Amino acid sequence: MILNSLDRYRDFGLLLLRVGIGGMFVVAHGWSKILGGPEMWENVGGAMGHLGITFFPVFWGFMAACAEFFGGLALIVGFLFRPTVVLMGFTMAVAATHHLASGDGLALASHALKMAILFGSLILIGPGRYSLDARLGRSAG
Repeated sequence: MILNSLDRYRDFGLLLLRVGIGGMFVVAHGWSKILGGPEMWENVGGAMGHLGITFFPVFWGFMAACAEFFGGLALIVGFLFRPTVVLMGFTMAVAATHHLASGDGLALASHALKMAILFGSLILIGPGRYSLDARLGRSAG
């Protein structure tokens, strides 16, 4: 079948996915949270309360902002890929839990759920050949 010939572009597809999703996390999610400062970090970190973790919400919010911003950068270049997607997946799982536990419904939780599923899949797939991890001799998936 003609579509099977696209298999040879698998690594380019992974690069496109990493750059696209990573860029969105840097620009649309992480940067604004980092710039939001302690007030925003406390609000974001409050989501951990749904997991029974009610201490240091500013710290947890700052960690979420860093996971989204620096994780997005690491995703783009494919550096420390699997640890990065684990952290980003956990961040999205917490966000989804927050939306669902707050009664926001599936419509608002769906973005975080989709991202958690994507990151879970990327743990298994790996970063592909066009990544810093592959260049450094780490697993390229």
